[in-house]
Amino acid sequence: MNTVSERTRLGLHILGVAGVMGALGDALLRAVPWGVNAFVCSAALVAAAWWLVRRHRVVVSRDAIWLGAAALLVASNFAARDAAMLRLFDTIGIAILLAVACLSLQGVALRGRHAWQYVHAGIASAVSAWVGLFPLVGADVVWSELPREGRMRHVRGAALGAALAFPVLVVFGGLFTSADSVFRTLVANAFAVDFGSVLSHIVVFALCGGLVAGYFRGALIRSVVPAAAGESGLSLGIIPVATALGLVDFLFLLFVVVQLRYLFGGATLVVAADGLTYAEYARRGFFELVTASALVLPLLTGADWLLRREPVEHQRTFRQLAIVLLLLLAVVMASALERMRLYVGAFGLSQIRLYSTAFMVYLTGVTAWFGWTTLRGRRGRFAFGALLQGFAVLGALHLANPDALIVRTNLAHPGSERPFDGWYAASLSADAVPPLLEALPRLDQATRCAVATGLRTQRGRLEQDDWRNWNFARSRARRLLQAHRDALRTDGCQAHRS
Repeated sequence: MNTVSERTRLGLHILGVAGVMGALGDALLRAVPWGVNAFVCSAALVAAAWWLVRRHRVVVSRDAIWLGAAALLVASNFAARDAAMLRLFDTIGIAILLAVACLSLQGVALRGRHAWQYVHAGIASAVSAWVGLFPLVGADVVWSELPREGRMRHVRGAALGAALAFPVLVVFGGLFTSADSVFRTLVANAFAVDFGSVLSHIVVFALCGGLVAGYFRGALIRSVVPAAAGESGLSLGIIPVATALGLVDFLFLLFVVVQLRYLFGGATLVVAADGLTYAEYARRGFFELVTASALVLPLLTGADWLLRREPVEHQRTFRQLAIVLLLLLAVVMASALERMRLYVGAFGLSQIRLYSTAFMVYLTGVTAWFGWTTLRGRRGRFAFGALLQGFAVLGALHLANPDALIVRTNLAHPGSERPFDGWYAASLSADAVPPLLEALPRLDQATRCAVATGLRTQRGRLEQDDWRNWNFARSRARRLLQAHRDALRTDGCQAHRS
């Protein structure tokens, strides 16, 4: 009698969970845009992880509990807001939580991990999710350990017989359908299958199931964190690092000297000399400054890692250069935010402008946290704090309701160079419907026609939803649009256009 090892048993249970999640994903996630279906699938994934851990007595860190709760909280946002960008950020947030959960499921505490270890865990979990199914089936599960007697023997025999009979059935079936038209019609009616639809179901099932199997294989079977964490790898001396940072500091200083003229009284003269309006000046530079600001932290984090084994005085030199760079970066960020203020004042608020500003706020907080932790010799605290700040900003965005905020801001302060854009406002998500309907009677005729036309189109989209797409924002918007059906009539718009 064969004994099934714990590794094989765990692998089989992972395959069973993957099959259930594949079927659930195919049944629910095919309906887009995602709503309550995304929350149900996320809850099922958390429940599956809890069952596997309990069933096999896996030793996990205490972080596993709050990571599961955080994943459910983020997933619940799919049932609250309708903005496409928020859904994207929620998806990214869940992916990040799953990546760091690999560490927790391995029994590794998240606090005290370095930033590169978070990155390593994210890459490892992603690779495992995509390819982990193959070693799970081919190596982790030892199929020869499975019982050869009893019920399993009959199941395997039946499966083998069906596989052997399939080509024979195809041959004889083809002969019989060619020989008799009635039999051919009977077979055609019995197997009237939309093979394109079947193929799509197979692909979604395989994708969802394969990702879940690979993820749990990496989290529960294969170790994610390297044994010698932080003790091996490339290390440079202070001279090349200090030289590089010094040159970067000098470049930032030159730029900041120019920016001070814009920020403290010289903007009018400088912008006029360049032949630019305020709006053109703002639009031309904001996103470049955001990119430059975002690159500073990876640069400093990498430099700190390269000097991790250097003497204390060398690390002190690095910190002094880094502090100078962070102070100059603060001026660059202030310039970027000032450009965004001018941009919004001229053209109004939009999704890209709002989310870019939120990203700058996040960068500001993370930069300050880097200075408080890493530059004070407490680098182990930085990554965890940066992760928490990211989810705090995401939560703040959900509370702010971005699309509704965009509509209210543009209605209250229309851009000086462009009036309220009714077409753009009506193209936003269902989150924007309540403030648009509230403002509709106050709009001029042309803008009212544009908003009404857009809202009628959105009502048609919302009426195609089923229970899988449900969320609070779309349900409320659909109800309000039905109640204001008469107000959205566009009978007089054609005459007005002419």
